[in-house]
Amino acid sequence: MTSSSSAPKVGFVSLGCPKNLTDSELIITQLSAEGYQTARSFAGADLVIVNTCGFIDDAVKESLDTIGEALAENGKVIVTGCLGARTNEAGSNLIADIHPRVLAVTGPHAAQEVMDAVHQHLPKPHDPFIDLVPNLPGAVGEAGIKLTPRHFAYLKISEGCNHRCTFCIIPSMRGDLVSRPIGDVLKEAKALFAGGVKELLIVSQDTSAYGVDIKYRTGFWDGRPVKTRLFELVQELGQLAREYGAWVRLHYVYPYPSVDDILPLMAQGLVLPYLDVPLQHSHPDVLKRMKRPASGEKNLERIQRWREICPELVIRSTFIAGFPGETEEEFQHLLDFVREAQIDRAGCFAYSDVEGAAANALPGQLPQAVREERRARFMAVAEAVSTERLQRRVGQTMQVLVDKAHSLGKKGGIARSWADAPEIDGLVHLQPIAKASQQYKVGDMLKVRITATQGHDLVGEVV
Repeated sequence: MTSSSSAPKVGFVSLGCPKNLTDSELIITQLSAEGYQTARSFAGADLVIVNTCGFIDDAVKESLDTIGEALAENGKVIVTGCLGARTNEAGSNLIADIHPRVLAVTGPHAAQEVMDAVHQHLPKPHDPFIDLVPNLPGAVGEAGIKLTPRHFAYLKISEGCNHRCTFCIIPSMRGDLVSRPIGDVLKEAKALFAGGVKELLIVSQDTSAYGVDIKYRTGFWDGRPVKTRLFELVQELGQLAREYGAWVRLHYVYPYPSVDDILPLMAQGLVLPYLDVPLQHSHPDVLKRMKRPASGEKNLERIQRWREICPELVIRSTFIAGFPGETEEEFQHLLDFVREAQIDRAGCFAYSDVEGAAANALPGQLPQAVREERRARFMAVAEAVSTERLQRRVGQTMQVLVDKAHSLGKKGGIARSWADAPEIDGLVHLQPIAKASQQYKVGDMLKVRITATQGHDLVGEVV
């Protein structure tokens, strides 16, 4: 076998959203299966791969800066990801123009193209035991290598998006919706649970549309026919999670009528009563200019109906302030919506032009100062709503998942409740345990009594 000291080393940087992270995991899994090692630094690598994000200006800058840093410290760089699909005004590749020394550039979801470039510039190690075996994507387990902590993982169920929102260029980079076979998704989910994952986060560009592209074709799982549709997928994932005492959390869920059917499953405890819904705005005219697939009034009615079915439901969402043509009246409509809909966790971007987006040509572009001022006003309202809703948790007993355990809990720890997704929502600060029998470690599920709030976070004691 190839020794680890002589195996070629590849440095890897993954930027952007969890969907990009799953692409990185696929590439690293294939690299590992072929005998490549992962380097801890640019300088210590034989070659560097940068998986980029190209959605907003800050992400583009971070990606370009990272590529430049890798070139300076290493010199051999392959670029992949969303920014790799971007072109400049002349129609040539943006990255190749700015960083002509890169070895190769691919777009997102292009694992085989990346591997081809790696093979060209850093031939894979010879291993007589595996060289004659075709393709080894499962060589390190059905779920592959994960870049998240062991106790949670992202699972991507589809690629691309059928919407043409005017502020977004994702379809031009990732293409139209392509749903993964439901049997493959469930096989990976089971492997993740069996490997110790306690929280599975379902991601895609449009989770609600799962299966639309293949007309909800019937697939097979565990010897049974199962429709390729979100409802059936959530049912099956929930049953799997229950076997392993794990959580399933849904992200990027558009508020289509079909989502109504998922709420009873949440009320039954089959999946977490949590929805990440990218609403973007509330006013029908702004949503029309954005070319979003639903109107504000329907969204409010739908959310109210969801909460009637599942009172414990927690909703996280993102919004855009200062979209072209947005009037003060339309912005006030958005503030009223956030208050009335009681959005538990809200993020907001001041609108910014994205090269290639149709919204750039819309009339009524607002001054940057107005966009930023509205964003600040939005966040003040959103934080007031969130704080009020968090305060209701004080005195409750909640199930939490441990992210950090200081001295097995003797010095406290950090956890998240079912109401909080990793890295984007709040935390539960665990007080030092009173008894040795209460010791815990990372990945444990605990019952915690909430004793106080702390900004966007909660404070609790193990019971």
